[in-house]
Formats: sequence, C-alpha cells, structure tokens
Amino acid sequence: MHACMNEPTLVQKVSPMAVPHDSHETSYLLPPNSKDWEGHGIPDFVYGQEELVLEGIQWPRDAPGLPEDTVPPSRFDSVLCSAWRQRVELGLFRYRLGELQTQTLPGAVGFVAQLNVERGAQRRRPQSISSVKQAFDPALFNFNKIRPGEVLFRLLREPDLPGALQQEDILVMINVSPLEWGHVLLVPEPTRGLPQRLLPGALRAGVEAVLLSSHPGFRVGFNSLGGLASVNHLHLHGYYLAHRLPVEGAPSEPLDPGGHLHLLQAVPAPGFLFYTSGPGPDLEALIGRVCRATDYLTDREIAHNLFVTRGAPPGKTSPSSALTGVRVILWARKSSFGVKEGEAFNVALCELAGHLPVKTSQDFSSLTEAAALALIQDCLLPPAQAEEVRAALVALIAQDEQ
Repeated sequence: MHACMNEPTLVQKVSPMAVPHDSHETSYLLPPNSKDWEGHGIPDFVYGQEELVLEGIQWPRDAPGLPEDTVPPSRFDSVLCSAWRQRVELGLFRYRLGELQTQTLPGAVGFVAQLNVERGAQRRRPQSISSVKQAFDPALFNFNKIRPGEVLFRLLREPDLPGALQQEDILVMINVSPLEWGHVLLVPEPTRGLPQRLLPGALRAGVEAVLLSSHPGFRVGFNSLGGLASVNHLHLHGYYLAHRLPVEGAPSEPLDPGGHLHLLQAVPAPGFLFYTSGPGPDLEALIGRVCRATDYLTDREIAHNLFVTRGAPPGKTSPSSALTGVRVILWARKSSFGVKEGEAFNVALCELAGHLPVKTSQDFSSLTEAAALALIQDCLLPPAQAEEVRAALVALIAQDEQ
C-alpha cells in the first residue's frame, strides 16, 4: 500500500483532517481551469516546532505495509497527498503511476525491488555533466522552466524554529517522472540559479520534511553531480515507500571520539552515518557537519549521494529497532556522468539505501541480491580512496570538537 493512494482508503482519511494553520485544505489545489493556474499563486505551508514529530512513528509489527490504521496522516501528509493526487488527475505527470509490483529480494540485505518501466522509458534525458562542481547554466532545463501547476506549495518555517534567520523559501513540486507515490522535489528559491551542491537551508528543509510526516516511509535524498543528479539546479527528492529499508536500522561503529560520525557497516554499501534525535541545537550541528562533509567531497570532485530517513540510533541495532530519530547517510562514490543503459537499475540515493527501482520486467523477475550488490559495489570508491575520504572526514569532524 502507498501513502498517497489512488485508492480511496487514505484519501478519505486525509480530507476531513483538522488543518490548524490553513483555513481550507483546498487552497493547495489548483483551479479546475488550466488558464487560471498562472495567476493562482503558490500557497504557503507554514509549520512550527510542534509539528516536527519525533516520537511514536513506527512500522507496524506485521510490516511491510502501511500503518494506515495506527498512524493518521499529519497535516503535511494530508496536504502533500491531496495536492499530488490532484496533479495526477490533471495529467501533469509524464505517466500515470499504477500499483508498482514490489518484492523483497531473498538474502541478508533486504533489498526492496520495484518494477517502474515508465520511469526507465519516459524520464527526461539527464543533462550532460562533466564535473561535480559544474556551474549552473540557465540555458539548460531548470526548475524555473516548469509548468505553473507543478508547484504544490512553499515550505515555510515559523520564526520560532532554530536557524530561521538563514531561512530559504523551499518550493515543493511534483517530480513529473515519479519513482513512487508522493514523489516531490524540494527546490530552494529556484530563481537564484543554485547549482546542485548541498546547502544547509536545503538539508534542513529535507530533515524537517521527514519530521513533518507521520509516515515512517517518507524519505528525502540528494544526488550530487556525478552521483546521478539529472538536473544541475539545487534540489532534493522526497517520496513515500511503504517498506522498511536496510539503512534504517543497520548497525554502525563510531569514527570520532565525540560520537558525531559513524560508519554504517551493513551492506548495500558502507556509508557515513550522522544521527539526530530531533529539532534544536543537535539538528543544527548535524546540518553543519553534513554540509562540511559534502563541501569537502564536492571541492575534490568526489560524487556523493545522501539519504534522510527515520531510523535507530547508532551502534548495535536490529532490523526491528525503534525509529527514535533521524539518520542522515552519506555515501562517497565513483563519478558517473550519464545514465548507463542496459543496467537493471542506476545507482543513486534510493539504490544505496536498499530501494531498487528496476527498469524492465525481465530484470525485475531475474534480479538477485548478489547481482544487485555487484552493480552497487561497482559504483563505490576504490579501497585506498575510500580510506582517504574516511580519514579526512574524521579530521573534519574533529575540528568541530575543538
């Protein structure tokens, strides 16, 4: 089951929900006539500290599946899902996403494979990228060139939230080639023409979007240039996937004495784990650390992917460990400029986290855990370079402690 269903179950529950900040939920919906979309304006979704939900968001015991009956959708979920679903009905996507065939691959990892033929065939061709530091080019496709109806709302923090002084307007828009239901892009102030390089305001919006959702399967991620970002204009991805992923509870070991940087040991791929138990100074410090790490990688032309999910605290864990906070996982990887044709899947933020959107039914039916791991490990840095990056990030984090 999905969080943003084309089936009526969740939508019926979504509609009558209390909407504390907004007088009418329908203000997030487009006027019926497309001629009126241009002048419709972008509605604001304003949120405060009280809506960042930390506790009580868990997978049901009989997961996978959607905790529809145990977790009512938050205001963020209600608004995003109803507005997203309306755009489906209005035909604003490149294809209509049906119920995706999904399987958990047998094996120790727990890969969640999904067949998404339309995305493989119909998504926009990725831009020609030659550098992780490539400058923004206004002549190429960017998010200032989308149709008016594609923007759902502007995500705005109330001034009571820490860090609000460096606030940026974040536009939440549909991904017209969706991976899953509710697939959106978080785009900070598109008119500034920011290249695809992670900034603190964008990461903060991503982490807080995860905390605004009461669904344990709403995740956010970032692909750098060379890490399969297809558009060189700063954006993060957000989407619902009603399945646990290996990275939520994978065990880790601390890399620095302060316990701020951990190595996620479990496959699909070793990654750097940053963890926060919630909003406030702890979250602000995490955002600073992650962005210093991604700046280090970008400046050295090292491609990377990042994934934000509710998860267990670092250390020894089990697959059923409680989701007590937010995990931000960062992978440094080989640069890959352009999409590889003929592979079962392309390795970016979803795949490294254990979610495999597969392009063809033949690959979907024949894919094994060993084949998936081989594809992923082929994209990782050689051991000597991986060790160099690890030592550098540990040193970087240690500077914070002084």
